[in-house]
Amino acid sequence: MGKALKRGDKLPAFSLQDQEGKVLNSKDWFGAPVVIYFYPSDNTVICTAQACTFRDYYSDFKDLNVRVIGISNNTVKSHEAFAKRYQLPFTLLADIGDTVRTLFGVPKGVFGILPGRVTYIFDADGTLVDWYDSDVRVKGHIKKALKALSL
Repeated sequence: MGKALKRGDKLPAFSLQDQEGKVLNSKDWFGAPVVIYFYPSDNTVICTAQACTFRDYYSDFKDLNVRVIGISNNTVKSHEAFAKRYQLPFTLLADIGDTVRTLFGVPKGVFGILPGRVTYIFDADGTLVDWYDSDVRVKGHIKKALKALSL
């Protein structure tokens, strides 16, 4: 695992494919705030609840001009089906091999077995303003992120 990000750190540079197979570069996100959430896997109970809660609050993020990005080690094809099934209006990135998860220093989750669940909030300059980890009450991540962005 890489060194964990802390408040004040800059958004790391990385490129990953989204659910449509397009390569996205994090350097292109400067100029608007971004919420990046790492989650263990598509189509699991808690991860689906988290994604659907981001979906349900998506208009609140859009109103604040915030980009929402979900990242897991699932494939592009898995992300495509997951986004379609649950009508997710935001980007899902395929971090096959957990390269970006390691870059961010995301800790392991439950019992050190599953990949961790962490939400990062970056301002328009790409500076980390807040983060939340391992909260299985997924609505907490969304509400905390919105609160941090509204300050």
